[in-house]
Amino acid sequence: MALLASPPKSTPKPAKQAKQADPEEALSGTRGTRFSRHLILCLVGLVMMYPLLWLISSSFKPSNDIFRQLGLWPENWDFSNYAEGWTALNQPFHVYLINSMVVVVFSIIGNIFSCALAAYAFARMEFTGRKLFFALMLGTLMLPGHVLLVPQYIIFSQLGWLDTYLPLIVPNFMATNAFFIFLMVQFMKALPKELDDAAQIDGCGPFRTFLRVILPLCVPAMATTAIFTFISTWNEFFGPLLYIQNQDLYTVPLALRAFMDSEGQSMWGPMFAMSVVSIAPIIGFFIAGQKYLINGIATTGLK
Repeated sequence: MALLASPPKSTPKPAKQAKQADPEEALSGTRGTRFSRHLILCLVGLVMMYPLLWLISSSFKPSNDIFRQLGLWPENWDFSNYAEGWTALNQPFHVYLINSMVVVVFSIIGNIFSCALAAYAFARMEFTGRKLFFALMLGTLMLPGHVLLVPQYIIFSQLGWLDTYLPLIVPNFMATNAFFIFLMVQFMKALPKELDDAAQIDGCGPFRTFLRVILPLCVPAMATTAIFTFISTWNEFFGPLLYIQNQDLYTVPLALRAFMDSEGQSMWGPMFAMSVVSIAPIIGFFIAGQKYLINGIATTGLK
């Protein structure tokens, strides 16, 4: 009896393997994405830098060519703007730089110490109404500064502080900046409570604990406060305009305003040259404290 040959069994076809991505193709795509991002950032940065570059370029142009040439490269270089601007006002321009530096230094000292002391009370001490006072303090951030101008002017006038730097300096020693207090509160809350307990065991009171233990650990937050205070105080125009009348006491913003006369005619070249000079301290101070600024903002509120 003949055996019937069974038909050969068909072997199942293996399922299609998933297509693997080419590493070189993925790498090239990543590089292309990074390049496009960097290109966009460079273009945006160039647009934001253009006013500063134009200011620097205009400081080397004759006053008649500043608004006729929009390019950044001067056709006619004029270096006399710096010499003329330095001596164009009642006093040499370095006098106004020193005036601004005096106000800035005392404002930084006052802001750092007073805001740190207030922040220590809110962050590390227990007292009745602490949350209420903290909420009221934060509420002052929503209060327009112009609302306080008339009351402050009346108070400083009655104290005999007009035409002095006291109205610009003394409020910084009163912990009047809620933003810096809030910044330091968040930073101090991240410090371990065991530090206070250890200091108390060693015989330190609250104020000594603040000076010897907490304050040295708040260097990043204090550096952030110092940088922001420096920039805001150095550029402050309305405060000095309101309280200072003597031109010998002018700060840098008022001195730059003095290059424009009552008829609106300006010494554009010298004014732009002195504007470049006045920007240099801000850039230098910011570059010197950039590391602490980033560290202070990045670590605020972290435990």
